[in-house]
Amino acid sequence: MPTNFEALPWQKGEKGNPGPEGEPGRNGLAGERGDDGIRGFTGDPGRNGDIGEPGVKGPPGNNGLSGIPGERGRQGLPGAKGFAGLPGLSGAVGEGYGIYFARHSQTTVVPQCPAGTAKLWDGFSLVHVIGNGRSHGQDLGTSGSCLRRFSTMPIMFCNINTVCNVAWRNDYSYWLSTREPMLPMMNPVEGPALQRYISRCSVCEAVSEVVAVHSQETRIPDCPSGFRSMWTGFSFMMSSGAGGRGAGQALESPGSCLEDFRATPFIECHGNGRCNHYATSYSFWLATLRAYEEFRTPISETLKAGSQEQRISRCRVCARQ
Repeated sequence: MPTNFEALPWQKGEKGNPGPEGEPGRNGLAGERGDDGIRGFTGDPGRNGDIGEPGVKGPPGNNGLSGIPGERGRQGLPGAKGFAGLPGLSGAVGEGYGIYFARHSQTTVVPQCPAGTAKLWDGFSLVHVIGNGRSHGQDLGTSGSCLRRFSTMPIMFCNINTVCNVAWRNDYSYWLSTREPMLPMMNPVEGPALQRYISRCSVCEAVSEVVAVHSQETRIPDCPSGFRSMWTGFSFMMSSGAGGRGAGQALESPGSCLEDFRATPFIECHGNGRCNHYATSYSFWLATLRAYEEFRTPISETLKAGSQEQRISRCRVCARQ
């Protein structure tokens, strides 16, 4: 391009070359908010988000309606045995038949019935009788051994010819006796004097079983668990008199536990109204037995007066509580 001419004021010059790029201008003022655009199309569903943290526990809801009853279940297995319960209260006294037993004092005093029992009657202690050569005994623990009235011959016997015999000469009766000594020269006793020789007795009623327990030792045994003591004594088994005839005692019966020991605990009476201790009278008692003497041959002994009680078994009569 020529540069050696002078431009005239009225002439238009040629377009010059672009100048260098200027500095960026300053930011302009914010424009006004434009109009809302047209709503776009719905986008595609996003991905499932992660499981959130458990929310705070809400308040309890209202009770729901009762469901339909289910079917009956099968029988379950037996449960374990439970603990024993506390003892119950004592029941009222039962009604109905009681237990009757006899108690013999072996004295002229009528014995008292044990605590918790009721007296029915008192009398005289019959052991056994012999009539027309035949013997019959009474268990001293039963009411039949306590006759209300005494006679040296309380029985009679009858035959098929409608003939009865009372106080026949070969009849005998045996009664528990007292410690009254016999007359000098061992003369028989008769009449009112016999009252001092005949043991008295009482028949009692208990509300539970009565049983005799024998130790076969000189130690008095304890009652079984659940039983209470009524009296203690010596273990009496059997008696025999004229002709070797006699009667025995059931060892479970209270009659087998006499409260007093003597070698001849009974007296023999005849139809002629007389009584005495005779050489044919024997008493049999349960003997003591040490543990090491079991299943061994017994050793013979003769025991004199004063040492006999060392070999007599002791016993206790008990009643269920």
